[in-house]
Amino acid sequence: MHTVEQIDPKNKAHVDRFIRIPFRIYANHPQWVPPFISDIKTMLDSNKHPFYEHSDADFFIVQRDGQDVGRIATLENKPFNKYHGTKQAVFYLFECEDDEEAARCLFDRAAEWAHARGLETIVGPKGFSGFDGYGIQIEGHEHRQMMNMMNYNFPYYQRLVENQGYEKEVDFVSCYLNPNSFHFPDKLHQAADRVLQRGTFEIRNFKNKRDLVAWGKKIGEAYNKTFINNWEYYPLTEREVKFVVDTVLLVADPRLIKIVIRDGDVAGFLFAFPDISSAMQRGKGKLNPISILDMLREMKKTEWISLNGVGILPQYQGLGGNLLMYSQMEKTIRDYGFKHADLTQVAETAKQMRQDLINVGGKPYKNHRVYHKKL
Repeated sequence: MHTVEQIDPKNKAHVDRFIRIPFRIYANHPQWVPPFISDIKTMLDSNKHPFYEHSDADFFIVQRDGQDVGRIATLENKPFNKYHGTKQAVFYLFECEDDEEAARCLFDRAAEWAHARGLETIVGPKGFSGFDGYGIQIEGHEHRQMMNMMNYNFPYYQRLVENQGYEKEVDFVSCYLNPNSFHFPDKLHQAADRVLQRGTFEIRNFKNKRDLVAWGKKIGEAYNKTFINNWEYYPLTEREVKFVVDTVLLVADPRLIKIVIRDGDVAGFLFAFPDISSAMQRGKGKLNPISILDMLREMKKTEWISLNGVGILPQYQGLGGNLLMYSQMEKTIRDYGFKHADLTQVAETAKQMRQDLINVGGKPYKNHRVYHKKL
């Protein structure tokens, strides 16, 4: 027998049950990277996460014969709905055993939740911010998850979701870049150099976190403006911008962060991160002195880099800013000796960027699908 229970985020035992479900489902799976437990707790804590300043979320667990076998989060992002003129609910943090009835119970409960709020569509998986990752993974299951910048799920998840009547909304493709095949032509590097020589744009590099933190607010403001034409965009609050930037700075290697400056303001950025997935797997979701030291060591020896956050403000596109970013992307991979690169989750709606990446040797190798269902 299946039963659905709404958890109380202020109840520690409830929160722990919600968090532990994927740890049991994916126990010792080589491709799954456990999230930081503290991050999930923050998502559930209305006093800590800035999402709750303007929006709502609830969390549900499904049991089969008294055992927790699945979970789901339901969100109403009010600024997103206002900006896009929609009445949309969101599902997120979906995890489930290969149990059709358990999945049906969770999605039925999500539909009830959305209907009670007068919402007309459910979309997901889609998180609390743009850095939470999107979609159900439908391709590339043989590859390890890229840290907590995306999710990993078993292939049967696609069936569980689609059997509940959900249809494709948008795909997010991740590209694999190999330094030997990812080649930005010399003439384009030369063109990028000419852009810099004209003095219209400049590239800012960082030597330490103190230098990077000093630019944090301007970087956040640029991030908030860059993706205004993207499918997932909505205007972030000042606290949400700070939350995103602080999260980025926490795991950043300052040498791998580049910003494009025009007239003293940030016109574009490249966020690159050394892949610490192996250390995260060893840490099993915990943040303590031992796991942090292990992650710092992994940052120095990893052969993988994640490019997760590449953008130029719309008003500067076509003026040389994009050229600078692609040039800096290749130089970052090559100059720091990385052997593998993952350009993480580019929406299929960003057609020009995806085509540019294929043209310079990027190979699509993972696909995460966001779904929708009309109520």
